[in-house]
Amino acid sequence: MTTLIRMRQVVQDNWRLLDPAADGALPPVPREDGDVIVPLALWRREREKLVARNGRLGVRLDAHEGPEEIADDIARFEVIAVHFPKFTDGRGYSTARLLRDRYGYKGELRAIGDVQRDQLLYLSRCGFDAFALKEGRDAEAALGAFSDFSEAYQSSVERPLPLFRRRFTNAPEGMEWS
Repeated sequence: MTTLIRMRQVVQDNWRLLDPAADGALPPVPREDGDVIVPLALWRREREKLVARNGRLGVRLDAHEGPEEIADDIARFEVIAVHFPKFTDGRGYSTARLLRDRYGYKGELRAIGDVQRDQLLYLSRCGFDAFALKEGRDAEAALGAFSDFSEAYQSSVERPLPLFRRRFTNAPEGMEWS
């Protein structure tokens, strides 16, 4: 089993992630029961077989695949894993915000691929609640990333009001904008 940070705790992951082969070939639908996360292309091709399996279902979105591609099926997935091919690829942040804000996804949103400690706080602010760190990274040490900053100015999935609105809302009686 893989180590995972979920809800800001290190846990063992019991999901099986089915990755495409290096040449792009899709993996087969597993015959055995269990929880699986499948590539979007496999979901499209083998939807009926996947729905008929015993076990929970998740889908993997690659950086070039948007959440609109699963919008009609979003309720079927207990996990949506967004793949970051490189640390510097930011498309997954937008995917997370869209899944949470536009499509109302309430299940587990997992960052996978080249995920590193420095990204965790920002990923969580976009809506991710689970993180599979890049191989060789210390998950326990990475937990400190969530407390690197005590406050954020911008709105986020976690805190929809920006700092200036939160401060104004908590201002003493009679205080107004000048």
